[in-house]
Parts: sequence; structure tokens; C-alpha cells
Amino acid sequence: MEDIKMIYDKLGELGISVETVDHPPALTTEQADEFIEGVPGVRTKTMFLTNRKKKNFYLVIMDDTKRLDMDNFKEIVGEKVKMASADTLMQKMKLAPGVVSLFGLLNNEDKDIKVYFDKAIMGEDRMSFHPNTNEKTVFINTDDMLKFMDAIGYEANIVEL
Repeated sequence: MEDIKMIYDKLGELGISVETVDHPPALTTEQADEFIEGVPGVRTKTMFLTNRKKKNFYLVIMDDTKRLDMDNFKEIVGEKVKMASADTLMQKMKLAPGVVSLFGLLNNEDKDIKVYFDKAIMGEDRMSFHPNTNEKTVFINTDDMLKFMDAIGYEANIVEL
């Protein structure tokens, strides 16, 4: 719960208000969608990727109904990528699989993760993310999400995925 407090403290410090929905643990994006049905905002999925040498790291955020075209993303970043292992995820973001989130960037001490958003969701007013636990979903205004990222030292790369 310390991790969640850190998120809400940072959002409060930035004057960002969010809507939080508490729910049973969501093990899939489909299950999470059931728990937040009717709440406005694009449902996102967040994937943590790395290159073969585990030297470059990528956080990819897109609509949860869309599949990531790995070949297309490889062209965007200029190298082959794959899903990062659970160990790498824990090392870089202090998160377990299933709770990967934009908010995990607060735990990235090396500030070495590049963040990519699908252009298709950037026109939405609000987005949803787990606050580093799958027992809550946070809805944040897109402009506030970009403000949060900037405040913690990350650039939002907006690309067509």
C-alpha cells in the first residue's frame, strides 16, 4: 500500500485529481473492464518491453482491445523487442506481471524507460490505469497524465501502433 500512497501523494502534489474504482483483483484486461463498466475513459493496457540485451526498456500504452504489432514497434524503435521477464519488470519498476502501469515509472530509479502511447488513444479525455495494484483502477484526464509524466521526468512518445 506504500506504493499506492506514493502515487496519490505525487498526484496531489501536482494538483491532479483522479477517479478511483476499487474492485476485486483483475487478472485480465477483460476482467478489469467488467469491474469498471460504465465509467468514462479509454481502457488501456500497458506492456513492458526490452531488447535482447536488456539494455533498452519500453513502456507501451494502448487501447486494451488492440493487439501490439511487434514488427511495427520494432521499426519504430529500431531494434527487436520482446516482453520483459518478470525479473526485469521487478528490477526496473518494482512491479509484478499483471499490474504494469504508467505509475510504475515512479519506481524506475534509473529513469531509463522510454514511454510510447498509441496515437489512437491520445484524443480521449480520460485514460485508465492500475495504480500498481490490480485491485483498483484510476481514471486520469489525458492532459493530467501528460503533466504527471513530465513532472517525473518522462517524455510521452506518441506513435501509430
